[in-house]
Amino acid sequence: MASAPRSDEMFDEFLSQRGHEVDDVGWEENYNKKQCPDCGGLHGSAASECSVCGWTPVN
Repeated sequence: MASAPRSDEMFDEFLSQRGHEVDDVGWEENYNKKQCPDCGGLHGSAASECSVCGWTPVN
């Protein structure tokens, strides 16, 4: 029996078939610091979660 894909995977496939990019979002870099892609908060290189909005990268 085959397992059903996660709903995220189905949504990503739907978007990619229609020309949208569906890359995983990670930290951006700004002046040797990590920058949150959601709120723009700057953090040290050891950060694993945004202390401003709580965003975490998808693993």
